[in-house]
Amino acid sequence: MDSEMAKAPLSVIVLCILSVITGCASPNIRGTGDLGVIIERSSGSVQIVDGTDCVSLGRVTGLGDLSHASLVFSKDQRFVFVFGRDGGITKIDLLLGKVVKRVIQATNSIGGAISADGKLIAVQNYEPGGVKIFDSKSLNLISQIVAPIGATGKPSRVVGLADLPDNKFAYSLFDSNEIDIVDVKKPSDPSVTRFKNIGKSPYDALASPDGRYYIAGLYGEDGLAIVDNWNPESGARRILSGYGRGEKNLPVYKMPHLRGWSLSGELAFFPSIGHHEVIMADAHNWNQITSIKVAGQPVFVMADPSGRRVWVNFAYPDNDKVQVIDVPTRSIIATLSPGKAILHMEFTSKGDAVWLSSRDDNKVVVIDTSSLKVINELSAESPSGIFFSWRSSRIGM
Repeated sequence: MDSEMAKAPLSVIVLCILSVITGCASPNIRGTGDLGVIIERSSGSVQIVDGTDCVSLGRVTGLGDLSHASLVFSKDQRFVFVFGRDGGITKIDLLLGKVVKRVIQATNSIGGAISADGKLIAVQNYEPGGVKIFDSKSLNLISQIVAPIGATGKPSRVVGLADLPDNKFAYSLFDSNEIDIVDVKKPSDPSVTRFKNIGKSPYDALASPDGRYYIAGLYGEDGLAIVDNWNPESGARRILSGYGRGEKNLPVYKMPHLRGWSLSGELAFFPSIGHHEVIMADAHNWNQITSIKVAGQPVFVMADPSGRRVWVNFAYPDNDKVQVIDVPTRSIIATLSPGKAILHMEFTSKGDAVWLSSRDDNKVVVIDTSSLKVINELSAESPSGIFFSWRSSRIGM
């Protein structure tokens, strides 16, 4: 100990030692605004990545069954909540790269959402059905919403859960043909508005970027169902009824996903079930404008942040392809072959790059959206969903 330290009061010395210890225990100082998370479905793990430098920062393991997994970010982007197929919710600290808490809340679950104020986590369940509401800090259960009995004689499976403004959630009930809007301003006593007979077997849904519209795809019939959240008293109505009618349906190898930036200005783009086409509609009246022929059965149909281009990936056996649609000309301008089994696409916050998961090649491919050239490739174990932290500030994401 030097002479100056020797002369210092004991309390000052203790504070100095504590500051050193605390400094060693703290995470590296860095922002969270450009962090991303890659789901590694076969190993029950996730990778944390840097979106600017296109590098992996680490891996978090022990997350259970991630064969169908999604996640949401906390309001401050520090934490992610991973929803696994086994009904698990895992809260991960992105800066420390470790699990904060893990809760098994159901036997079969396919996703969740975070409330507008960031305080609540909602989880949609297949088994035992219904929705559960958790405190986002502690992951303690606050309340649960029992689903109505569906055609199977059990509580309906819940799909398409999305957050809405004013601390509300929307979801669809696959087995009871229903859309529900849940107000959770009183989390222990949520208020549910039910829209019944909205169409056969809603399978997935999205909220528009402003939260006004909630749109559910219908597996049991051609068309979609929509609820206008500015005018909920008008009820749910069908849109695009009869698209594809009269054409021969193909076997459906993978359910399409509506979730994503499928709205581009005054236009809306939807995957067509059992057809090799993307439906383009007027986002004011929801009438079909045209259909665009594509290479296979579309799964994700996602507009980039500018809305100028729409990227499409496909179900088996065409899932090694990605096509890019130019919105003004309504034409395909590129067909890419970035890898085997492209399961998911994620744009950076301003759309300068898109990240693609290639499950069967065990890699993630990063592509420059202007030149359509590969920027980088990262090794990953059977990657599926890719999620960047910009989602924390967007509605319905």
